[in-house]
Amino acid sequence: MAGVVNVIELVADAESGWVEAVQNAVREANRTVRHITGVEVTNLTAMVEDGRIKSYRANVHLAFAVEPRRDEGPRDPDSGL
Repeated sequence: MAGVVNVIELVADAESGWVEAVQNAVREANRTVRHITGVEVTNLTAMVEDGRIKSYRANVHLAFAVEPRRDEGPRDPDSGL
């Protein structure tokens, strides 16, 4: 894992379950976010209609590696920067 990661919060839904909702969040983020390293599920909810679950929703924190600027090489870990 990278030394520094960024974390964003996402909310995704699905019709067949919470696992699918989490997978949808990761799949959609992967279209524009590089170097995803992990996901933390922070909340699970569902929409109910006529006594049945209509859709599932997952709030997640998605972690991804922070890349160095293109004009910089890797930083020296002993430099304090």
